Amino acid sequence: MGEDPGGADDAAEELRYHVDGEIVPASQATVSVEDRGFAYGDAAFETLRAYGGEVFRWDDHAARLADTCETLGLDHGLSEIDLKARIDETLAANDLAEAYVKLSITRGVQPGTLDPRPEVDPTVVVIAKPLARGGVDSTPVHDGPAALQTTKTRKPSSRALPADAKTHNYLNGILARLELRVTGADEALMLDPDGNVAEGATANLFFADGTALKTPSLDGPILPGVTRRTVIEIAEAEGIPVEEGTYAPDAVREADEVFLTNSTWEIRPVETVDGIGVDGDGEGVEGPLTALLSRLFDRRVEEAYYDGERL
Repeated sequence: MGEDPGGADDAAEELRYHVDGEIVPASQATVSVEDRGFAYGDAAFETLRAYGGEVFRWDDHAARLADTCETLGLDHGLSEIDLKARIDETLAANDLAEAYVKLSITRGVQPGTLDPRPEVDPTVVVIAKPLARGGVDSTPVHDGPAALQTTKTRKPSSRALPADAKTHNYLNGILARLELRVTGADEALMLDPDGNVAEGATANLFFADGTALKTPSLDGPILPGVTRRTVIEIAEAEGIPVEEGTYAPDAVREADEVFLTNSTWEIRPVETVDGIGVDGDGEGVEGPLTALLSRLFDRRVEEAYYDGERL
């Protein structure tokens, strides 16, 4: 998962994107109207974050991208080395060390029928936008604690639309986000077909109730987020009990702490759930467990991507 931060308007010069092996100005970065990624959302993508010029947990992103392409039956024929090189070239072309990165692979241009052809000439696009430095003492990309709102729009069953496939088909999340316009909430709390908590439109969900750090299980329609996995690893390394399970919405509404994760936000605390203050205070103060995990996440990034410069 990952929230596009925008940022192009903040660049001193026009950004440059990678389109089918060529670096081009953003204003000239185009694909055919017959491309299946445009026509049907028939494309795989990954949202990544670069720290100090290096992509965070590239191997995990590459593996998830490969899984998505396998689900789609999209045999693009490109190696992980090739794809990583295109990301590095995009960062270099924009002189970006700190960035939001999106890598997309579509099935390419094919005749306008729903049936995909097995022979693929893929369209590969990499875009990058500037972000602030990560790690210790970094400024969060998000706008502070989030207001979370349960939506009528639910996640479809994985039998209908595989949740672990990260594709250009984001209509489900868009419909959920449209519901937020009434209250001005920041993120949707989406439920599964049975009414249990699933995730946000662009983020995984965690909450704590004094017994464990809890997050919806991947057995449900949940995207296996890379930041989600990182948080679980950090918690387990600290001896914090982690529970992946099935939860009713009230479990989140009554939690002591709630936070969201994705590649861009990293760890974003939640202030309110359906207008109710988390832990009953409504003050948006980051809870102790959320603060600890955020601090440990930043330390990991600092050590891995900045040689511990600020430690």
